[in-house]
Amino acid sequence: MTNLTLTVEDDVLQRAREAALRERTSVNAVVRDFLTRYADAKSRRLDALDALDALATRSKSRSARGWSRATLHKR
Repeated sequence: MTNLTLTVEDDVLQRAREAALRERTSVNAVVRDFLTRYADAKSRRLDALDALDALATRSKSRSARGWSRATLHKR
């Protein structure tokens, strides 16, 4: 585990401490949980984009490869 130093406004940290106390946890645990969820969500989004890109590459649809601004806006 690595230590991390953050700079937070005094009033924000005080409110975070009070909220964490009410939830019977610590600001450290809240930040750790947030960073874990943030990193996991970012990773899932990137995986989904990779899967979509792979699907588009494998697609046999000619229209998907032939899109242009003109054809997309043609009525």
